[in-house]
Amino acid sequence: MPLTKVFRRRFRMLKGLFERIVDDVTRECSFFQQRYDTRGTLGFTLLQKCTGTLRQLAYGIPPDALDESFRMSARIARDSLHFFCKTMIQFSGPKYLRKPTRNDILQLQAHHASVHGFLEMLGSLDCLHWAWENCPTTYYGQFTRGDHGHPTVILEAVVSQDMWIWHAFFGSLGSINDINVLNRSLIFNNIYDRFAPDSSFQVRGTPYKYGYYLVDGIYPKYAVFVKPFSAPHGS
Repeated sequence: MPLTKVFRRRFRMLKGLFERIVDDVTRECSFFQQRYDTRGTLGFTLLQKCTGTLRQLAYGIPPDALDESFRMSARIARDSLHFFCKTMIQFSGPKYLRKPTRNDILQLQAHHASVHGFLEMLGSLDCLHWAWENCPTTYYGQFTRGDHGHPTVILEAVVSQDMWIWHAFFGSLGSINDINVLNRSLIFNNIYDRFAPDSSFQVRGTPYKYGYYLVDGIYPKYAVFVKPFSAPHGS
């Protein structure tokens, strides 16, 4: 198997993206810069700390599991994970971890109208189940649903055509359904707080202030949801 495919399978990302992330966190956070400790021993390299962090994120392993492969204590592994997430949120948050602006909404709607034929659509909203292979026995029942048969963690996401994940709500119990996830999600908080950008449009004379999402049949009948026809008929 080519090394690029092995790297992507192990780290769940492309090697180029990994190298860019390593450069960013090293530049923005002094914790990842290699230095000597009080005994004069050279500490872990930035690649060791970032690799250990991504293994925790990609596989859900505990910090003390890195001792055998990296010779890294649980404290260093835990601190690496903490500073990595904190740095990425501070550095990349303003660009990637944000709600769409008015201009973003216009671009999203223009793309869906031209490519898919759905006017004023913001995107498709759905949930997926991420298998939790190392789920502790204590939580097995809470995260297991009958139609899956194994523990899962639910991710609710909305992704644009250029792979910008502008909404992600992760961590819900795998035993609940999409409606329960929606009730816990933060996707409509900006609408509740009246901070959502205005994207008014009309359908057959009825005005709507915000765009809509395509969803499946389990979702409630909200003005921001459009469901497919269960038995469509052509003209």
